Amino acid sequence: MVFYYKARPDAGDYTIYMGADKNENEELIKYGLPEDVWFHVDKVSSAHVYLRLKKGESIDSICDGLLEDCAQLVKAHSIQGNKMNNVEVVYTPWSNLKKSSSMDVGQVGFHNTRMVRVVIVEKRVNEIINRLNKTRVERRPDLKAEKDASNAAEKAERKMQLKEKRRREEMERLEKERRAEIRSYKGLMVAEKMTSNRQIASAGNSMQEMEDDFV
Repeated sequence: MVFYYKARPDAGDYTIYMGADKNENEELIKYGLPEDVWFHVDKVSSAHVYLRLKKGESIDSICDGLLEDCAQLVKAHSIQGNKMNNVEVVYTPWSNLKKSSSMDVGQVGFHNTRMVRVVIVEKRVNEIINRLNKTRVERRPDLKAEKDASNAAEKAERKMQLKEKRRREEMERLEKERRAEIRSYKGLMVAEKMTSNRQIASAGNSMQEMEDDFV
């Protein structure tokens, strides 16, 4: 079971989601998408909360309101963290999560600790939690199918981008050839003009010689 929430409207159309238990967390770790950001209460047990960003957005583009929603939700779903003040919540891109065979179910590490951010949650804000809970929807998604569909769409997009790149390169090549041909044509015209001037000058000299002979 996966729980889906809608973030505050003024932050934009964003979905926040989390697994119902550690087994679901394991599936979410396995089948996350590049746009996903993972949240967890630092150093204590908590739910794994994910925020799905839009294409082209990064972890550093998350607005304060959206960040607060995610941090409050993960704090509220930590038995120990929910009772504490000034809780540290860590978050990082899904792609930075590291999973090894020696780790327990639901446990993760990081590939690069420099990509991990920390936000302090001073205290639980019931108004935020109540608002999020009103939007909650429970689903049993086919995470693998969603991942496969996302990969297929990304592959198709890369293919289209490559095709467009090749088209631009071909257009640039043709434009260079056209300009080179124009330069060559202009050079030819100058050469022909110079030849004509020489011929005129030569003809003029010949006429002068004829007139001198006649005199």
